[in-house]
Amino acid sequence: MKKESEILLQIRDLSVEYQTEDGIVKAVNGIDLNVGKGETVGLVGETGAGKTTVALSILRLIPDPPGRIVRGEILWKGKDLLKESIPEMQKIRGDHISMIFQDPMTALNPVHTIGEQIAESVILHQNLHKKEAEEAAKKTLELVGIPKERYFDYPHQFSGGMKQRVVIAIALACNPELLIADEPTTALDVTIQAQILEMMNQLKRDLGMSVIMITHDLGIVAEMCDRVAVVYAGQIVEWGTTRQVFKNTYHPYTLGLFGSLPDMKAADEQDFDERRLKPISGMMPDPTKLPDWCHFAERCPYRTDECEKDPIPLRDFGDGHLVRCRRCPVPGKEE
Repeated sequence: MKKESEILLQIRDLSVEYQTEDGIVKAVNGIDLNVGKGETVGLVGETGAGKTTVALSILRLIPDPPGRIVRGEILWKGKDLLKESIPEMQKIRGDHISMIFQDPMTALNPVHTIGEQIAESVILHQNLHKKEAEEAAKKTLELVGIPKERYFDYPHQFSGGMKQRVVIAIALACNPELLIADEPTTALDVTIQAQILEMMNQLKRDLGMSVIMITHDLGIVAEMCDRVAVVYAGQIVEWGTTRQVFKNTYHPYTLGLFGSLPDMKAADEQDFDERRLKPISGMMPDPTKLPDWCHFAERCPYRTDECEKDPIPLRDFGDGHLVRCRRCPVPGKEE
């Protein structure tokens, strides 16, 4: 458990809604989260779970309208970012907290060189002259494995993996204390994914920064993260160290995520049924019509009448391993 003085970011009871023609979409529903110095926290869950909305809320980038932060606190070193002015938030973005956005193909401006796009952040936050900012940008390019001679190249001259490195360079230009990486390897092939993840691990070690890694890939979580939050329908359903969540999986949704992964041991066996993947049945609930009880109840194989009565709080299963379930199957114990 991190000491209070070591915690950089605390999110308390965060709830975010989007007003649409079909009704109010409840994207995030009472999320609590904290990130310590030098720590990597993973947010994992299927598409539409609310992971990106949490990230955008931290930087106050929720589009308004249609989005609205209904309640909660986002404390950065004890200061509530939701109460900060826009000019103050502009100072924090990029300088203290940076974000790698999902798609590198659309994150870069096609009419500016990649060097200009990196230097822009340095000029804005560090008050350097153009020549000094250019030198700083070239150093950042070298940091992510791109030769500084490519400073004057345009985005269309780079492959997908190299564009992702450029996006990471922009995020790292001002040496942020917290980096939010929103599915940074989704559009890349497996070989490039491995290179990008190894580079991010190395940068984390070299720069001592904290990371929020948003992904639906449990393999990335295992490789990158110290702690992990499993997010479902805008709520954290399981939270703990990566070892706790992977070795002592409690919540039925988390069990379902692991069950839908290929098992290499079972692949060697002759039993065809054992080799088949086990997908989670059903779909996530309509975010405009979320129930007041367990959001996972309709898809849960362990559901009882008790699950559909009241909201389900997080329970501590020991050492800070939190689970939002009344009747989750506990490994090694009888039901």
